[in-house]
Amino acid sequence: MLPEPGIYQKNQIDFSTILSQMVAEMPKSSGAFMSFMGVARETGKDGKRVVRLVMESYEEHANMSLRKICQEVQEKYNADIVRIYHYTGDFSIGQPVVLVIVSAKTRAKAFAAILEAVERYKTEPALFKAEHYDDGNHSWVSGT
Repeated sequence: MLPEPGIYQKNQIDFSTILSQMVAEMPKSSGAFMSFMGVARETGKDGKRVVRLVMESYEEHANMSLRKICQEVQEKYNADIVRIYHYTGDFSIGQPVVLVIVSAKTRAKAFAAILEAVERYKTEPALFKAEHYDDGNHSWVSGT
């Protein structure tokens, strides 16, 4: 059974296992399965070189917000499954931070649903990201 969408400490759940579970549990009516995995990148919002990323959240708000996004996107696109899983913690460059998965009857609905889910998780939940740079400084950034 797929875990509830929401905020999880880094490695509290395994994204690879979730992807496998999704394939195993996907409804037979689904004609498309899509995933988006966001990873920590080395170029920051201002073009600075990032050496690590720290993600924090106001967990109660973020969990409610992520579940609301999933429900609304699922209803809007008549998708079979929409889930967003976001890690908090300390991340090296290249490590996964977020996983969004969608299954829907058609690829058009799946593409539209995953795009909306990704765009909304970037702005609606109470998530906070600190980029730590190679010059020893850091900056809290949003919406990247």
